[in-house]
Amino acid sequence: MKKLSFLFISLLTAFAFAGCTDGLDNVEYNPSNGVVLSAPVSGTATSSSLTVTSTMTGNVGVVLKKGFCYSANVQNPTIKDNVVDADDNFSATITGLMGGTTYYIRAYVYGDSRYVYSETFTVTTSVPSLEEYVAPPYADNYVDIAAWSNRGQWNLANVHDPSVVLAEDGYYYMYQTDASYGNAHLAGGHFHGRRSKDLVNWEYLGGTMPKLPEWIIPKLNEIRAAMGLEAVSPEEADFGYWAPCVRKVQNGLYRMYYSIVCPGTLSGDGTWSERAFIGLMENDNPANNDGWVDKGYVITNASDRGLDFNVAANNYENCYYKWNAIDPSYLIDEKDGKHWLIYGSWHSGIALVELDAETGKVKAELPNPWGTSEDIAAYGKLIATRNMNSRWQASEGPEVIYRDGYYYLFLAYDELSVAYNTRVARAEHIEGPYLGIDGTDVTTTGGDILPVVTHPYKFNGSDGWVGISHCCVFDDGNDNWYFASQGRFPANVGGNASSNSLMMGHVRSIRWTEDGWPVVMPERYGAVPQDKIEEEELVGNWEHIDLSYSYGNQKTSTLMTLSADEHSITEGTWKGGTWSYDSENQILTIKPAGAVGEVGEDVKLYLQREVDWEATPRKPTIVFAGYHQSGGTWRTDWGKKVQ
Repeated sequence: MKKLSFLFISLLTAFAFAGCTDGLDNVEYNPSNGVVLSAPVSGTATSSSLTVTSTMTGNVGVVLKKGFCYSANVQNPTIKDNVVDADDNFSATITGLMGGTTYYIRAYVYGDSRYVYSETFTVTTSVPSLEEYVAPPYADNYVDIAAWSNRGQWNLANVHDPSVVLAEDGYYYMYQTDASYGNAHLAGGHFHGRRSKDLVNWEYLGGTMPKLPEWIIPKLNEIRAAMGLEAVSPEEADFGYWAPCVRKVQNGLYRMYYSIVCPGTLSGDGTWSERAFIGLMENDNPANNDGWVDKGYVITNASDRGLDFNVAANNYENCYYKWNAIDPSYLIDEKDGKHWLIYGSWHSGIALVELDAETGKVKAELPNPWGTSEDIAAYGKLIATRNMNSRWQASEGPEVIYRDGYYYLFLAYDELSVAYNTRVARAEHIEGPYLGIDGTDVTTTGGDILPVVTHPYKFNGSDGWVGISHCCVFDDGNDNWYFASQGRFPANVGGNASSNSLMMGHVRSIRWTEDGWPVVMPERYGAVPQDKIEEEELVGNWEHIDLSYSYGNQKTSTLMTLSADEHSITEGTWKGGTWSYDSENQILTIKPAGAVGEVGEDVKLYLQREVDWEATPRKPTIVFAGYHQSGGTWRTDWGKKVQ
């Protein structure tokens, strides 16, 4: 959860990284030792390998070692990235590359206690066939590279609460909450960024905000003075930097809404915890990671309890604040051009407020953030709650998108270390009502919505993932949609008592059901060639996960076998049933065999080619996701084909 009195240790567990050298900062770039290198040139190339050659002139007698360093993330790779030795002719073949991916390559030599690098050569490998495809090689358990000195190798390691935007330069830019294994991020500012052309290989860019914005403490004390409270001077290190949301407004204008949580309480022990702020930064080009300009205050927590902040202290079901100014989502409405901020975490639920399109600030004049419900109406209106009568919501991280006539509201449910799961509702109007697939109206009456979109899970041969939520949802401009979030390792993986603090960024493909609901693929995106899936490929064994809600539990898989003989199902949940396949739309339909509550209720499963991340070595497979009704309850199904 992310109520205002956070225990940061749940995310930012401290570890010691002894004996590490900051490879990014201490490598010498092109010092003068009399050796000159030519930029590499390429020879034989395939979708997974490349032959490169360079030349050296000058004082070559000092050279002790030569080779090539390369990366799909870093435009000026060093020996701290991927390295291959060169032969006597200063040539080498680089293997294990991903197809359809841009690589940056430099020749290097070592001698006279120095490294010399050539200019960068850029090459894009050919798009592979399915047989040629090479899966992403990076390790999920990234303990060995978690330290700040290894940030050039992070790729999607140390990602929490990501927000992704496709920029006009063709890169996807990702920004995130300040959270990392071992507090590694503390060396580099706030709201860290990275970018990718292919959603697989990510270049780490660093912090976008160098220090606490200058307006935060004065604004905090301005509000405190109006409340009759004394001024405070908290330490910058005690503030929390949470959950940015980034959107492209137009070419040359990008906005990042961010959350900053203030430490302490309103008036000492026995009073409610201090407020949060949502602020705004803008940039004309996200490739300039230092170009984010702070535009200041947008909104803060509002209370409908006047100044009575003592009564509900630590009574979470009846807390002081109505709205929690955290977890912003930003939508520019395609229908009428209006700009909206959606925000909220726990407390009363999720609020919606209109923004001024020119300034990005709240359109209405904001009064004091306390009073009656009528007094604070300008701070927003309710669009989603789990319980109209309680402020212990266990819901947060709203993300709103618009597609094909509907506004989709994605929400994170439950605590974030293990139980985190994602739900989705939709509405025909931005203000709601938002309805789940089961008809639950979270705007008007409140309740737990279905379907479950993501949930803790575990395929065979792996430790699985927990804490999978607080998503961003984005597309490539061609109606191909993606779901990004963090995923956490379970506790005590490999004997590591702190493994639950390992947070890997997950990107998954979305397919849309015939009824217009988003289904998220169970395996992470790996740029697998999307060759047409033929019916004969479906025959055989599958792992099937009933992803229906179970608080704090990793859902595990059972064996499902599809037989070619009369299209029968010989093992698994639907044993005794039959199956059919729509190859044009890649939909597998299961017809259960009269199980209680499932008679006549066909199950539609949406297929896609993805990486089998649990296989050794990793390889392409076929996965499915879908929703179906069983006994009047909506369930979620995930699965993958296995050998």
